[in-house]
Amino acid sequence: MIKLMDILLEGVNDPGIFKAVFLAGGPGSGKTYVVKQIFGIPDKFNISMSGMKMVNSDKELKYLLKKYGFGTDLDKMPDEVFDDLTAPGQSGLRTFSKSLTKQRMKLYQQGKLGMIIDGTGHDLGKIQRMKKELEDDGYDTYMVFVNTSLEVAQKRNQERDRVLPPKLLEKSWKDVQKNLGSFQALFKNNFVIVDNSNHLTPKQAEAKFVPLVTKVIRKFVAKPIKNKLGKMWVAKQKRLNRRK
Repeated sequence: MIKLMDILLEGVNDPGIFKAVFLAGGPGSGKTYVVKQIFGIPDKFNISMSGMKMVNSDKELKYLLKKYGFGTDLDKMPDEVFDDLTAPGQSGLRTFSKSLTKQRMKLYQQGKLGMIIDGTGHDLGKIQRMKKELEDDGYDTYMVFVNTSLEVAQKRNQERDRVLPPKLLEKSWKDVQKNLGSFQALFKNNFVIVDNSNHLTPKQAEAKFVPLVTKVIRKFVAKPIKNKLGKMWVAKQKRLNRRK
């Protein structure tokens, strides 16, 4: 039977260990598209070519909406159904999806695995708490902010399979924009803005995002761990490996 300690000992040299990349950007910014281009994540998978794991509560919510027959076009739902599915204290579907995502993230964190944390970034305090918790556990952190105009975000929203009400999208977009300066101050040099306002062909996307991958993100993922706690943990695991 495989034990957690065996997995940890085997994976101590895995690329991406103790690295967490936060994604921020309003609904319709194309974060999922951008992250797939940056990290080389195939469709229908939640793991990158570098071994980084995706964490995204929207994926859990979409699954639950489909499972219980509601569909994913939230804009076409009656207001009372929308509120029941998404508001705290109602049906709990949104809360349940977030709890599933939190459990998944905890498992990744226990294994010290690299993570790509996909969220909107409208809640600055939540990002601050998550960043601190991961760094207290030994992680190095980075943020990719995917930016678009409100007009482009609204257009893309109507093309998604999970369409948000336009007023809700606008509020979320404005909240994220308001946090942009705070994110830059929080992550300092480990921060990059990606402009995803244009509709790109696959070749155009490759030309735009591949340089970002090689110069910024992959460099961050591949370079040695800076966090002292992470370095201490890796050193101890390597000593254990030598004693096996």
